[in-house]
Amino acid sequence: MIRIGNASGFYGDRFSAVREMLTGGPLDVLTGDYLAELTMLILGRDRLKDPSRGYAKTFLRQMEENLGLAKDRGVRIVANAGGLNPAGLAGALRDLATRLGIDVAVAHVEGDDLLPRAGELGFGEPLTANAYLGAWGIAECLNAGADVVVTGRVTDASVVVGPAAAHFGWARDDYDALAGAVAAGHVIECGAQATGGNYAFFTEHAIGTPGFPVAEIHADGSSVITKHEGTGGVVDVGTVTAQLLYEIGGGRYAGPDVTARFDTIELAQDGPDRVRLSDVRGEPPPPTVKVCLNKLGGFRNEVTFVLTGLDIDAKAALVREQVEEALKENPPAEVRWTLARTDHPDAVTEETASALLHCAVKDPDPTVAGRAFSGAAIELALASYPGFHVTAPPSDASPYGVYTEAFVDAAGVPHVAVLPDGSRVDVAPPGETRMLADPEEPPLPEPLPPGPVRRVPLGLVAGARSGDKGGNANLGVWVRSDDAWRWLVHTLTTGTLQRLLPETASLPVRRYVLPRLRAVNFVVEGLLGDGVAAKARFDPQAKALGEWLRARHIDIPEVLL
Repeated sequence: MIRIGNASGFYGDRFSAVREMLTGGPLDVLTGDYLAELTMLILGRDRLKDPSRGYAKTFLRQMEENLGLAKDRGVRIVANAGGLNPAGLAGALRDLATRLGIDVAVAHVEGDDLLPRAGELGFGEPLTANAYLGAWGIAECLNAGADVVVTGRVTDASVVVGPAAAHFGWARDDYDALAGAVAAGHVIECGAQATGGNYAFFTEHAIGTPGFPVAEIHADGSSVITKHEGTGGVVDVGTVTAQLLYEIGGGRYAGPDVTARFDTIELAQDGPDRVRLSDVRGEPPPPTVKVCLNKLGGFRNEVTFVLTGLDIDAKAALVREQVEEALKENPPAEVRWTLARTDHPDAVTEETASALLHCAVKDPDPTVAGRAFSGAAIELALASYPGFHVTAPPSDASPYGVYTEAFVDAAGVPHVAVLPDGSRVDVAPPGETRMLADPEEPPLPEPLPPGPVRRVPLGLVAGARSGDKGGNANLGVWVRSDDAWRWLVHTLTTGTLQRLLPETASLPVRRYVLPRLRAVNFVVEGLLGDGVAAKARFDPQAKALGEWLRARHIDIPEVLL
């Protein structure tokens, strides 16, 4: 087998994780995922200021502390920290190694940056335009002897699939093995989310500070998800299920190298903090690859008015009327009001007696969203509702981004492995492709027989994990027994979800059934507007959407309680 660990789930994750993973136990490869849709926007703005940047600077600092340690322990490093400038990061790593006197072979993968072709491809004028490459460029670099491989925008799982494919010598059409590695990569890509972080049933475990995950991958693509002995957190079927459901759609999980059938995955506890993941089936990848597009959408600003005590609705109406009157000569392009009724009657503290009225504005003109809006809000300090105050002084407007996705022919996207000796290897597109189609909904089990019920929170029997994919929200819900599954799959329909979460009622919602995981997955289209950078709603990445659902009350059979 090959032991592949992860030390980063996002740009800003625990800095010490690289050293912890290198010193905590045996590893063959250490990976890191530094890129997200929002990160690409951040790196794009960095590149505007300095064309030599555009990569994750944190990774370079981590390597300054740990490159020698990795070399001494024979652990190879694979990370997508190259962002928009993998060649620049590779060069900086070579300079670092020379300065530290460490003999390491550095390679990188490029070709994902389609910004120079944005007009030709019909993308308009984005700030960033990056295709999701696959694992074969990474495998080429490792086969050429690279100790460190940095990439630009590859799929999150590719940093795991590439080392496994190189280690076992998989062919491009070893779809089942590749699909198994994709599933393992998907589990560990978000770091501690696989080891008890952000876990619905966290109260059942001593989570502490979770260690980072390790995937022990075998030649057939099966794997065991675990963590270094003695580290915090927990790895069980529940934590792995939660991460498998994170930010997916249906049973077919498409990538540039293989479409992994997540509806075939079998999970089994394989000992303390060990979960076996097997039987994953794979199919040829689709003929197109996804492209992440970010552009600057304009400028945004916000203020939160604190409304305390009596007449909350009347106070909110007054200040809203006053602000809109002050802005009517030059109104922002978008004004959004949200009243959060956090107040309680007869409250024993001022904070619990208060509600929060948020006003957010967006406009192409930074002055309209900045000084004009801030002035309109703060000039009301002595002329509005009783008890007027705000959570923070209004500030200047800040730029916001808009995320969209596009799809292009895989054959038209360059994929280049730049080897340690500087030679360049073109990675061919897939030789076989298959149009993506949702699997037919599997046969459902018999419903649970009627019986007494209690109206209690859904979360007493169901776990959930939610997140974002551009403007869409993903919400996976699972249960832990066959009887609970018989109840859940017949109860938690799209209509029930829309009733429990009224924000979703007017939006398209798709449900996917995953019996082997005892799970249903929902995709709520458009809930997040233009994506996280646009901050279209409270909780702009839908991270807590699942916890809101779990807190909603529903009739649950007493036999399950």
